[in-house]
Amino acid sequence: MFITLEGPEGSGKTTAVNYAVSKLEEMGYQIVRTREPGGTPIAEQIRNVILDKNNTAMDERTEALLYAASRRQHLVEKVWPALKEGKIVICDRYLDSSLAYQGGARGLGVENILNVNNFATEGTFPDLTLLFDIDPQIGLARIAANANREVNRLDLEKLDFHNKVRNTFLELAKRYPERFVIIDASKSREEVADATLKAMLSRICK
Repeated sequence: MFITLEGPEGSGKTTAVNYAVSKLEEMGYQIVRTREPGGTPIAEQIRNVILDKNNTAMDERTEALLYAASRRQHLVEKVWPALKEGKIVICDRYLDSSLAYQGGARGLGVENILNVNNFATEGTFPDLTLLFDIDPQIGLARIAANANREVNRLDLEKLDFHNKVRNTFLELAKRYPERFVIIDASKSREEVADATLKAMLSRICK
């Protein structure tokens, strides 16, 4: 099973998923946890280029293509082999992030980015996508208050950009209701963690 985690910056995915993964492993499930962009050595090198705060001159289409290239390498080296072995892959961000950030917020068009990523992924969609939804102002405030969190090039975008990201994510949830589950990330850590585990188990145990 392929599970992906999506949401605006500072939505608190990591804390909730740490809890859910520990519970699933206690139940005996084999979990492969990974992230995008990155997850493998080559894909991580591409990540460093994409998110480097000094790369302010990066063209929007270059950015979109680099994400797709990193995603392809990640699938080939890590995700597809784990799925073939019957493991549960939980990935922090996947193609929906490209649709929201480059397609929606950058204005390149969701369909254009979807076409690029369908080529890169050979049409590989998640079985379940958890959307950690939160007001971008709250999410960005969380980032500012967390001295240990990596601050990347996308965190530095204006609030309007992050609002567009959130709105596109919500539109994608309506477009793909069979795989999206929306988690209210404004609730307490415990509530968000419980909702995350419940959503995963409901799909795994189908």
